[in-house]
Amino acid sequence: MRLFLTTLLLLALASSACGGNLDFTLHKLDSGRPGPTILVVGGIQGDEPGGFYTAALLVSHYKITSGAVWVVPNLNFLSMIHNSRGMHGDMNRKFADLDPKDPEYEAIQKIKAIITDPRVSAVLHLHDGWGFYSPTYVSEWQNPKRWGQSVIIDQPSVDAPHFGDLAALADKAVADANERLYDPMHAYHVKNTHTRELDDETAKEMSKTLTYFAINHGKPAFGIEGSKNVSAFMSAYYHLAVVESFLRSFGIGFERSFDLTTQNVGDALQSNVAVSFFDNKVYLDLRNARERLRYIPLKKGSAVEYRPGSPIMALVSAEGSLKVYFGNKNVTELDPQYCEYDGSIEAVTMEIDGVKRMVPFGRVVPVAKSFSVVPGNGYRTNIIGFSRPGLADESNVTLGRTDLQTGYSVDKAGSVYRIEVYNGDKFCGMILAAFDAKGPAMAGGGKLLRRLQKSGELELGR
Repeated sequence: MRLFLTTLLLLALASSACGGNLDFTLHKLDSGRPGPTILVVGGIQGDEPGGFYTAALLVSHYKITSGAVWVVPNLNFLSMIHNSRGMHGDMNRKFADLDPKDPEYEAIQKIKAIITDPRVSAVLHLHDGWGFYSPTYVSEWQNPKRWGQSVIIDQPSVDAPHFGDLAALADKAVADANERLYDPMHAYHVKNTHTRELDDETAKEMSKTLTYFAINHGKPAFGIEGSKNVSAFMSAYYHLAVVESFLRSFGIGFERSFDLTTQNVGDALQSNVAVSFFDNKVYLDLRNARERLRYIPLKKGSAVEYRPGSPIMALVSAEGSLKVYFGNKNVTELDPQYCEYDGSIEAVTMEIDGVKRMVPFGRVVPVAKSFSVVPGNGYRTNIIGFSRPGLADESNVTLGRTDLQTGYSVDKAGSVYRIEVYNGDKFCGMILAAFDAKGPAMAGGGKLLRRLQKSGELELGR
């Protein structure tokens, strides 16, 4: 499966603990060819994973071939981490009037500036709602008061240079998505909130939203709702079906790196659950990671620099540890072991299943039966999960899966193990050995993250 890895988020660890603010990011996927620029926003409410999963997939697994797509996948990162609709109130009700003292005032001003950028032609805002919207009452979960599985418009049209017929575009997106249903109950409908009429409480609430702010500034804007009554992966699948219809209607050319199914959506998301520290000296594939990983070698006396494999990943400081989040999921907790770093080598020779090759630090090497690290002058190897009394250097020891203690593996399945190399007491770098390795991230985490680093454009939101 090919990956279209378009940006890399390089951040120092947030100085505040989990309760502090985290930056949102703007990722510009520009084809370099003529066409409109479309803004896609996810993560304004942290308990709506289908929306921010979808936005993250656009960043990591789509290539734009005409026009441009700008993506903000993590508008309210703090609320995502807490799996909360809003840690400081509902951010999607702050686009009309807002006190400058509000904790989210700066973020709102900056996303407003992005929306009103003259290059932006239209806005897609991604959400998840409970149930399944239906124009008529069918059941408790299918009725006009539900929001799930709907494309929301504030009014039928807007006076804009392009894409002003909101109703027609929404109808087309709904029809396209409904050709991909897993269940008839999942059918999409257009929901017009008639916001400008302000004749009921719903319209009054909608007048405070991001999409209505865009409408009032001449930008066609649509809310896209998945459903919380299906899995988050399935919600993202439906989101992508709707988003792709809009992109085609807007004249945006794109390529996707996977066939559109719920299973493939989940696999694509999981392929990027990884983090690299200090220019790839340490790389951790965190798919199915253990709840806690101990003694992770991080640079002594330095702020923690890390590169997440996905724009919806973040590290936050806890009491002596670092919690790793993927969207609203705490995937693991890292206990650092701070040490001095040594940059004298960038790779080591390994013998993997009988074949010798040079392996750079920050890689994941697939192993069928056995591996060993060839000794280097003055360097020693520490293989986490292996111990032999009296052996200080574990180089030149051939190990199979049964030689390693599963409780020390990176993953819960007991398949992935850390190989650490030191020059004396100074840390040189880490490699992961993966038995029964599957999936694109296993082919080389360092390469994945370097490709992210070298391509695309990213801007911090605040």
